[in-house]
Amino acid sequence: MRKQLTRPFQYERMNLDKATEKNSTKKTVNLATLKRLWDYLAKKRLLLFLVFLMVIVSSGLGLLGPYLIGTTIDHYIVTKQVEGLTFLLFSLIVVFVFHSLSLFLQNYWMIGISQFTVNEMRSHLFKKFHYLPISFFDKRQHGELMSRVTNDIENVSSTLNSSFIQVISSVLTLVGTVTVMLLLSPLLTVITMTIIPLMVIGMKWITKRTGKLFKQQQQDLGELNGYIEEIISGQKMIKAYSQEDKVISQFITKSNQLKKSGFWAQTISGFIPKVMNMLNNLSFAIVAGIGGIFVLNDMITIGVIVIFAEYARQFTRPLNDLANQFNTLLSAIAGAERVFHILDEQTEMDQNESSLSTLNEAKGEVVFDHVSFSYKDGDEQQTLDKISFQASPGETIALVGPTGAGKTTVINLITRFYDANAGTILIDGININEINRDELRKQMAFVLQDTFLFNGTIIENIRYGRLEATDAEVIEAAKLANADSFIEKLPNQYHAKISDDGNGISHGQKQLLAIARAMLANPKILILDEATSSIDTITELKIQEALSRLMEGRTTFVIAHRLNTIQTADQILVLKDGQIIEKGTHGELIDMKGFYHEMQYRQSDEVV
Repeated sequence: MRKQLTRPFQYERMNLDKATEKNSTKKTVNLATLKRLWDYLAKKRLLLFLVFLMVIVSSGLGLLGPYLIGTTIDHYIVTKQVEGLTFLLFSLIVVFVFHSLSLFLQNYWMIGISQFTVNEMRSHLFKKFHYLPISFFDKRQHGELMSRVTNDIENVSSTLNSSFIQVISSVLTLVGTVTVMLLLSPLLTVITMTIIPLMVIGMKWITKRTGKLFKQQQQDLGELNGYIEEIISGQKMIKAYSQEDKVISQFITKSNQLKKSGFWAQTISGFIPKVMNMLNNLSFAIVAGIGGIFVLNDMITIGVIVIFAEYARQFTRPLNDLANQFNTLLSAIAGAERVFHILDEQTEMDQNESSLSTLNEAKGEVVFDHVSFSYKDGDEQQTLDKISFQASPGETIALVGPTGAGKTTVINLITRFYDANAGTILIDGININEINRDELRKQMAFVLQDTFLFNGTIIENIRYGRLEATDAEVIEAAKLANADSFIEKLPNQYHAKISDDGNGISHGQKQLLAIARAMLANPKILILDEATSSIDTITELKIQEALSRLMEGRTTFVIAHRLNTIQTADQILVLKDGQIIEKGTHGELIDMKGFYHEMQYRQSDEVV
């Protein structure tokens, strides 16, 4: 259960994550991603209907304005008839006012829908994190996962805020524009449409390249965020080994990779508005030139040319908007795919939980029967190889051995952070796989070498062991853990604020808070991971006294590195290369003059 040290220069876990991500991306169909987004949006059907209605109104009014202007020119300005001109001008004002109002309403409602949607996605993703197995987090950088909750979902949010409405509006405007143009002059409409093949070719060339680039940009951004989070967490280690230049160099490399992918994604996608503007101007020139010839031949009126000129712009503008929004959609889909990739991960939730056993009256008996385990499937070298032992209720079991022997793995299996590959683990005679995970872990408490504290007050950190505990119960647990003496000296005492790194209190005081937390949880099974390491003598005595109270009547597993701390254990299991090579009390193992005796001799020699 030892907390893993930050490793700024090792990214094997990222390679596995990226390989999995790429394979998933290849299999993911954008339409499927859009459908899943729709499942979130559909929860606000009424508002979506109102938004769609306002889009129809705004698109219709947007088409009506140019038509009224052309009509005004033909019927009143060219003919110099003042009568009726005032009414049409007033009508134009009404059209433009209601057009603006419909735009405001559709944007207002759509912002509410988009914020609801991304809030749901963010909540589901955060909830999903808490049901994923420990193995999932062991293979991924935390900062990269944070990027999915922030950057990727923010991409979805910005797209829904603007692109969703823009796409619908552009399609409606495009259909409406073509319809009116055909009614006014089919021949001039056909001539104007000659630019469409050029648009299709340009769009196809550009979008074929931008999709991959935007996905790569999101992956590079996630990796950079993960690297930054890891480096900030590991600042003490970096400074201790004077590796500032090394991490800065690695940051520059990753930042340059993001700059490169972002540059090409934005550059190539930036061609779209430029191409569309050029075609827009070409369309206007065609309407003006050919339309002028038609007017001279009395084929159409000047008002029709004005309407066509404006509609020609309205015809290319939706295409331009669609092209621009396509880039935004690609970025949002890439972000959504990364979110859904996590949501599709297999959780550690048990199947048929209602039929699983509970441990309401747990005694704390633990039995390992020929248990084998490997962290990698198919690995010939087992982390644990057919180990067997029994811990009676209330016994203290010490796990000793060299690094990599499998001590922490035994704890990981007892807590079901991982499940054994073979063999059987029994708790109070019940197969551990038949016990509800939550019920199982409620019977356990942990005091680790590296204590984790949450941002908040001291009383909140202790109460984390049992959330329904009263203030009096929390204070009593702190007294039993010998933590009350230093808490009373703090400003605001139990309501003093501390951060996750425990600034303002010592390492030993953090350990006392962890013991108080475990004391409040009142577990049947206790896990200790060298809880007194790196502690001064006086504080160690307080911790040892508190631990003695905590261990009383509880089955306790101690991962020991200093053998003098476990001499009173009921059983000492000596592990090496995944096997229990010796078993017994301290005295029995010393008399064996085996591996344990050799470890004891070496530590005694080092102390001397």
